[in-house]
Amino acid sequence: MKEPKRILFISQEIYPYLAEETPIRMLNRKMPEYFQAHSFETRTFMPKFGEINERRNQLHEVIRLSGMNLIIEDCDHPLLIKVASIQSARIQIYFIDNDDLFHRRKGVKDDKGVEYKDNDDRTIFYALGVLETVKKQRWTPNIIVCSGWMSALAPLYIKKAFSDEPFFAQSKVVLALDDQEYKTPFSTKFADKLRVEGITNTDVRSIAGFPVGYEELMRLAIDYSDAIVYTTPQVNQRLMNYADTKGKPILPYEAGDMNEVGSRQWDFYQKLLEK
Repeated sequence: MKEPKRILFISQEIYPYLAEETPIRMLNRKMPEYFQAHSFETRTFMPKFGEINERRNQLHEVIRLSGMNLIIEDCDHPLLIKVASIQSARIQIYFIDNDDLFHRRKGVKDDKGVEYKDNDDRTIFYALGVLETVKKQRWTPNIIVCSGWMSALAPLYIKKAFSDEPFFAQSKVVLALDDQEYKTPFSTKFADKLRVEGITNTDVRSIAGFPVGYEELMRLAIDYSDAIVYTTPQVNQRLMNYADTKGKPILPYEAGDMNEVGSRQWDFYQKLLEK
């Protein structure tokens, strides 16, 4: 019997764990369900933001996956993995958690609407945490979909730091671009902070020594992705222009219900896998 294709979703926001029912959160909620119903195996990750009620959403820690320390700028950050199920969709969501970076803190902004100063560290931790967890699960994805700027380092890590790992060597990385941007640039040390074994100065020279705004981060993600999907009607035009210069497969945005959107993405990913 032919093994099913596997698709990994690395998402920043998923409904209903973040309560407001925005289009992006619903898309990130519905796409795993759609692909699972169409013969794909799926795994889905998101950050365990402090506003997510663990009791109401029935999160529990996965002890066998937790316990690793991820180092950012010489600081050890213990990685906690939690999981919950969306029973109606028969899918599980894995959560990346850490007491310092995510616990008791909201999404990417505080109660006053100010972006957290350590969103750069949180972005590094999230991407590394997902990939280390998938590797520990010994699960090999054919397609990896990165949604939201907090997932933007995953393409770089997959293509460089994890390039020799059999779990990711053949994976196609898709960047899902939307209209959710951060406003406060990451520090000039960001390129140094994200460095792990396998990442060279050349790999991050486009952001080295500069404040890293949303556009700079997403250009880096475009550079290391295999394909681009536009998931909202409005996407940063400069990023769209940049993506056009790279000659990579691009799936433009088209309005439609979840079945129509899912069908278009399914066709797009199948063609990507055939290349």
